[in-house]
Amino acid sequence: MKLNERSLAFYATCDSPADNSGFLYKRGERHTAYHRRWFVLKGNMLFYFEERDSREPVGVIVLEGCNVELCDSAEGFAFAIRFGGTKSRTYVLAAESQAAMESWVKSLSRASFDYMRLVVRELEKQLQEMSRGLAGGCGGSREPPGPWKPKPSGPEQSRERLPALPAVPPKENGCAVWNNVLGADRLPDTSGRDEEGSPRPPLPPRRRVSNGEAARAGAAVAESPSTFCRLHEQYSREVARLRQDWQQRRRGPRP
Repeated sequence: MKLNERSLAFYATCDSPADNSGFLYKRGERHTAYHRRWFVLKGNMLFYFEERDSREPVGVIVLEGCNVELCDSAEGFAFAIRFGGTKSRTYVLAAESQAAMESWVKSLSRASFDYMRLVVRELEKQLQEMSRGLAGGCGGSREPPGPWKPKPSGPEQSRERLPALPAVPPKENGCAVWNNVLGADRLPDTSGRDEEGSPRPPLPPRRRVSNGEAARAGAAVAESPSTFCRLHEQYSREVARLRQDWQQRRRGPRP
């Protein structure tokens, strides 16, 4: 990629976000005096201006193949940018506070492409370890577990058992006995007292049943077993039909 002064000046002053910016004191190359400059870090390029509102940078430092380290200097909070090589220049900078110096050293140390390459390798390594861990947890299967899989379509495999119907209570004299409460099979207590020993209230007198009512009750009792059986068979067929329709909708249309 070709770079010239115009493209560098445009990149330094464009609206792209900067990684760090602020005033630093820069030591001159020939003279050891420090000059206050406005620095802007974008990617691996460190631009510096005479003033904050300057339109063009005075210079640029490409942060590749260098080390950022603290150094001893007459100015406080000083650090240096050292490049490998015998004839390479060392840039000595100084911040205005300890917090500013730490922030600049950290951002400059992470600006090079070599650092980004190491970060990418470490992230790829962590991703591979996570992938192997997930594969081992799933028993070596690479296919993600699905929420539901259809059962085989064979006649024997697709046939499912219907839910068991409740047991029919025992019958007594042709009538079903529904009083299955615990303790209902006990013999009635004729002592006239409850469990605490207090006297029970007197029972109301029984109503006498006439011959006609007794005949009608006997006929109803005689008809009740057959009526119950018919209702039981009818509702069983209806439940089986509804369950079969529900299973077909759940499997979906056959190809």
